[in-house]
Amino acid sequence: MIDFHLNGQPRHCEASPDTSVLDLLREALGQTGTKEGCASGDCGACTVAIGEAGPDGRVRYHSANACITPAHQLQGRQLVTVEGLARGDRLHPAQAAMVDCHASQCGFCTPGIVMSLFTLHEAQRRSPAPLTPERLEAALGGNLCRCTGYRPIRDAALSMGEHPYARPEWLDLAIDAAAPQQEHAADAAFLQPATLSELIDARRRHPEAPIVAGGTDLWLEVTQRLQRFERLVDVTRVAELNAIEATTLDDGREGWWIGGAVTYARIEPLLEEHYPAFAHLLHRLGSAQVRNRGTLGGNIANASPIGDTPPVLLALGSRLWLAGPEEGAGEAERELPLDDYFLDYKKTALREGEVIRAVFLPRPEPARHLRVWKLSKRREDDISAVLGAFSWRLEEGVLRDVRLAFGGMAATPARAAAAEAALEGKAPDLAAFQAARLALQQDFSPMSDVRGSAHYRELSAANLLERLRLVLMMEDQGQTDTASSPEVMLHAYAH
Repeated sequence: MIDFHLNGQPRHCEASPDTSVLDLLREALGQTGTKEGCASGDCGACTVAIGEAGPDGRVRYHSANACITPAHQLQGRQLVTVEGLARGDRLHPAQAAMVDCHASQCGFCTPGIVMSLFTLHEAQRRSPAPLTPERLEAALGGNLCRCTGYRPIRDAALSMGEHPYARPEWLDLAIDAAAPQQEHAADAAFLQPATLSELIDARRRHPEAPIVAGGTDLWLEVTQRLQRFERLVDVTRVAELNAIEATTLDDGREGWWIGGAVTYARIEPLLEEHYPAFAHLLHRLGSAQVRNRGTLGGNIANASPIGDTPPVLLALGSRLWLAGPEEGAGEAERELPLDDYFLDYKKTALREGEVIRAVFLPRPEPARHLRVWKLSKRREDDISAVLGAFSWRLEEGVLRDVRLAFGGMAATPARAAAAEAALEGKAPDLAAFQAARLALQQDFSPMSDVRGSAHYRELSAANLLERLRLVLMMEDQGQTDTASSPEVMLHAYAH
């Protein structure tokens, strides 16, 4: 049973554990303004807004793809759809601006665009800031339909503030987020543990039940492969998995433990401050709807060879904090270098019942550098064909502690050990990088698939190393890595 508010009205709904928000809206509640397009979280036609109380008690709304969001995660939340925006005969500013700017054509995807603009409008209300092209692109990047072209939709976004708005009071109504008592029962179909001990107990009792966090990958099993889940364990309410804590490891490294259920959107400010290259990658990881729901822990646990964040974390020397059941009762915890986590395609070092409690992100060292480059068919909202993450120190003119990690080049995200050895202790000159590019052939034997041939991947990985050499050369000459630089032209050639 799910208790939530839909457009300000309380709802009490029964649903199977694998019901999506979209199916709940359209089939159970008759709310058909929200559309199904791709059923995979790509097109944005099903965009809705989900509100939950923040640390200050105020309700904050984020956009989400209804087609891949588990309905049971609405428990104790506000759900806003396109039907709830107009007040009598007065449109919401997002709707009015879309009309005035002629930003809709057939109208099928318009509700999703309007809902993305609604969350942008709410964000502007909380923290007024200029609507830069980057902010607009981030807000609308997950709504792929552009029947009218980009300009009218952009104009609508920029003109929302010109329309009067009588904001309904229910938008600020924070409702009880506690799950009903029956949701904690041993035989519940959708378990929502609130603590780590409850999560471990659920894993002990139901080892067959998949774990769901953002659902941005798991729910494709439902929508694309028509798989049914009889029981699911939701980790999004587990307090320990939602924490970001500063820490110092036993080896003296400082950094942060990022909980396994922390979303990309939540870690973005931390990365913007400390790892701009990593933050820039997040801008290309899915869409705002995906980043609002997807989690760092889920991206690692999924063990996809083309997951975007594992190569970066490998290059940074990250560690995992794992938790699982002990024999009998209780919990067992251990740390594991991320280097030792990926064993084979979709195979990891997780023991039965274990979960990723947290991921260690080291604090940047003053002399350490990081570069991350992603190659994909689309610039935004697309899966990697090849991703390269490179970290190093430059001491007295030679490379030290070189870590080169790739996605899309093997059955798992992996470091290029031979290429690293070719660069370690060498000056970053042409000869060293030529040796490193040759060494890549020892490190990887990529496969061909719909995203790229084996030859393309081999060439692209080598070109990314060449790009790194050019960046180092430019920095040595005091130049800036800009869009007009040679290494960006090489990037275009790699495509």
